Amino acid sequence: MVGKDKFSPNERSAIMAAVRSSNTTPERIVRSALHRLGYRYRLHDRHLPGKPDLSFPSRRVALFVHGCFWHRHPGCRRASTPVARQNYWLAKFERNVTRDSKTQQTLEQQGWRVIVVWECQLRTDWISRVQEALDTGAVTRGAKTRNGARSLDAVET
Repeated sequence: MVGKDKFSPNERSAIMAAVRSSNTTPERIVRSALHRLGYRYRLHDRHLPGKPDLSFPSRRVALFVHGCFWHRHPGCRRASTPVARQNYWLAKFERNVTRDSKTQQTLEQQGWRVIVVWECQLRTDWISRVQEALDTGAVTRGAKTRNGARSLDAVET
């Protein structure tokens, strides 16, 4: 079923123009918390595949803060699909997931560990799990996502 968008084309355009690709609120929350704990990192390192949100070169860790909607967090209620123009959205989401997977594989082949923090996990105890991954070199909780990266834990919505 193809639904009609509840916003006019101009309103939808303004909404989509406001969507940021970097320096998002979830990303700033992660950066702030890790900085307070004494971790230093690079932001959006353009020399690394996919320009990770945070990279820790001395630890060879790349951290991505993924929005559940845009990156399709499996099982998360925030990963909904808009009713209007579903064919467009499904294709777009598939491209995002494919790009994420290729980026993560490339980083791992280059010897980097990849950690994904999902937007919905920011309401849980994510900091200790990221800290553990950074300090010990391993993500001990959580399984690999369908993208191949380590997710911190089960879906928290």
